[in-house]
Formats: sequence, C-alpha cells, structure tokens
Amino acid sequence: MTYLYQEQNWQSQMSDLITSPAELLNILELSVDDLLSGALLASEQFKLRVPRAFVRKMQVGNAFDPLLLQILPHHLELEEHQGFITDPLGEEQANQLPGVLHKYKSRFLLTLTGACAVHCRYCFRRHFPYQENLPKSEDWLKIKDYLEAHPEINEVILSGGDPLTLSNRKLALWIERLTTLNQIKILRIHSRVPIVIPERIDEELVSLLKNSRLRVILVVHSNHPAELDDLTCSKLSQLAKHNILVLNQAVLLKGVNDSAQILVELSHRLFEAQILPYYLHVLDKVKGAHHFDLGTEKINEIYTEVLASLPGYLVPKLVREIAGENNKTPLFGVTTF
Repeated sequence: MTYLYQEQNWQSQMSDLITSPAELLNILELSVDDLLSGALLASEQFKLRVPRAFVRKMQVGNAFDPLLLQILPHHLELEEHQGFITDPLGEEQANQLPGVLHKYKSRFLLTLTGACAVHCRYCFRRHFPYQENLPKSEDWLKIKDYLEAHPEINEVILSGGDPLTLSNRKLALWIERLTTLNQIKILRIHSRVPIVIPERIDEELVSLLKNSRLRVILVVHSNHPAELDDLTCSKLSQLAKHNILVLNQAVLLKGVNDSAQILVELSHRLFEAQILPYYLHVLDKVKGAHHFDLGTEKINEIYTEVLASLPGYLVPKLVREIAGENNKTPLFGVTTF
C-alpha cells in the first residue's frame, strides 16, 4: 500500500472513508484511465464509499481484485437492461410506515438509517428513498401500535442502510423500546459493517447485545474469503462466546465469487470464525447491477459442486427474493430464475 494505516476506533474510520475514485485507484496503484472515467460517471448516481481498512484487504495493482469489483463504480452501471429496476423486491408496497417494511408474516424490518459504511455496487436498496422513510422518535408510538396490531410478529430485523453505523446509544434506545413488547422474542441485526470495519464489534456493543432479554442474531454479509482476515474473524468470534448467533449471507456475483472453490473456501473461513453460512442470494435485479448477473445454468453448476464439496451445515441456501412472495424462494435445480 502507498499509505500507512494506523489502528483507529470504528467512529474514526466511519468519518474517514474513501469517496474519491481517483484516490482509491491511486492507493491501489491503478492508473487505468477508462476505469477512472467510468467510476466518475457511475459515482454521480451512486457514490463511492469504502473504509480504508477494507481497501487494505485488496491486492495492489489488480484491477480485477474481487473486493475492489464490489465497490468500484463502473460505467456498466449506467446501462439500461430489461427487468433490472429500481425496486426489484417490491419494498415500496411493503413500506407500511416510516422505517417499516413488513413482507413476511412473523418478521418485521426496521430501516433505522440510510447510512452505510460501504456502498456495494449490487445493493438492492441503492435507489431506496431513505429520506422519506427514516423513523423519528415520535414515530415509535405508531410503530408500537402496528406491532401490537400484528401479534403474529415475534421477530424484529434492524436493517438500513446499516444499523451498525448508528451509535451504541441509539441502538440501545431502539432495543429498549422493542424489549417492552412481550410479543418480540428475537432481534436480528443485518450488517456489513463488521466485515469492512471489524472494530465496530467493541465491548459496549457486545455488552448491549448479550444483556438483552431478546435472542440476538447478527447476520453479516461477506462474499469472499479475502474479506475475512484474522482481525475480522477474531472480532466476530467474540460474539459466539456470549451466545450471540452469527450468520452470513452472500450474493453470487459474476467476477467476484462465481466459482465453487471460492464459495467453499468462504464457508470454511466463516466456520473458523464461528459464523454459519446462511443464504447465498442470486443477484437481485436492481438497476445498475446487471454486469454482476449470472445465468441459471452457471449458477446450478457452481452450486452442484458446492453441495458435493461441503457438509450440509456449511452449505448456504441458494435463494432468490421475489417481490410479493411470502418467503425467500429456494432455487437449486430450478431451470429458470
């Protein structure tokens, strides 16, 4: 690397993100003009945003580094493709109240923030109208009323954006509110932050989660074993010591992890960190992400080899989320997705 890295707390890292394509390419010693021009154009629509610690995991001089491909804006994002739309999961219809998405019977999702530590180029919420949907403190009573009117809801999912970009104080406030409702038994937190800024798993957060009466599940998002360095694995494995279940969901991405060998290695690396593979998502057809898409035949070929190479407990479920369906749709063996 062409710069020195000094260990920082997670808040400092969040305030010192790389947002300039030119700076990113310079750090990685990549001077490819077409990469920069494409990145500048695409970042006008969906800005580059990546922590420096995550960039340290990338290979200098490699324009096809699998971590870089996930976050570097690309001119292909500007192309129009049939079926690739701004709301591929039909979340506008499921948006019952500010911050509330209720798609599945027993689960209820809160988008507490539109902020992320990293902008993944394939993000299915890259066009989501966050400013119109962030719950304010005064919205809590409406949310509480909604939950009580739906006693079948027993699990709340904190999402975003990324809920772990919030301070521990704000997280504690929302967890305390949810804890007052006896019907809520499980708290699930979906976050990419521990993968890109592992220092986010600090003592205060661990204490907050382990002392909740709710059964806490953290679902992280790692797509490639190179994301899981020793520090990241060490931080995440701390959670298992406190009875906090950690699961991983990945997205199958062309050029990033489109081989059984990479996915098998990812599952083994996750297990070393006491994380269980959970879902392997087929790409959501969001506008701007077509260049990551894989054909049905290739996906089935990869997954067949994954099944043959891993014990069942290390095989993530191959799924697609389809707008309006009551659950995620299992895909293995399906001839058309």
